[in-house]
Amino acid sequence: MPRPPYGPPPAHRASRSLIPAPRHPLPAAPPRHAVAVGVALLLGSLLIGLTVSVGERPFFQGLDDGWAASVSGSPGDALTGFAMVLDRLGGPFGTVLPLGLIGCLCVYGRWRSGLFALAAAVVANVCVVLPLKQLVDRPRPPHPWVLVNDGSFPSGQVFNAVALVMVTAVLVFPPRARRWWWLLGALYALAMMGSRTWLHAQWLSDTVAGALAAAGSCMLLWRAFEPLLRVEAERMAADSLWR
Repeated sequence: MPRPPYGPPPAHRASRSLIPAPRHPLPAAPPRHAVAVGVALLLGSLLIGLTVSVGERPFFQGLDDGWAASVSGSPGDALTGFAMVLDRLGGPFGTVLPLGLIGCLCVYGRWRSGLFALAAAVVANVCVVLPLKQLVDRPRPPHPWVLVNDGSFPSGQVFNAVALVMVTAVLVFPPRARRWWWLLGALYALAMMGSRTWLHAQWLSDTVAGALAAAGSCMLLWRAFEPLLRVEAERMAADSLWR
């Protein structure tokens, strides 16, 4: 169950009784069990990686092979072009988009939200994805259609996509709009996962692990930044961000 929405501190309620507070202050408060859920998601991603690294053929390799075989497009078709666009969004723009969001937040005085976005959408990628790639060191599928580096597990592009969706939901949208954003964000994340396998750049399990790692990292950081985000929500409700 989500925690009660943040509101202005008592002093502001008394001094600004004639000013209606927003019904749904931003940023959003984390769920009650955010730490437990975040740890479980990260452990799920790590478990997939350990299963890959300890044996020559993990038990889900058959599913990965079957999924890869079912992707029967060609490098010149329309779906491949769409997958290439998503590859750019998850690659270079996977960092540019969060940085743009951080800049907009800071311009409006929401530097606390900017710090959370930086940690969840940029720093977590470096601190989670890169060590996992080094630990697991999984080979890519044969003959990828895009330029890739070493280490297929986990998917950094999917990590970027899921982290951006979650950070935007927490910091930008009120509850009613957030419901639609979750739907659109889930479709975007699924499309990113599909594009990575369509381009033969990663195995299906790599994309699942990337999504789990991103969601788990965001949940833990959301809870860790709760005090700062609460202060910002109270200041926004009291219209005192710049004071």
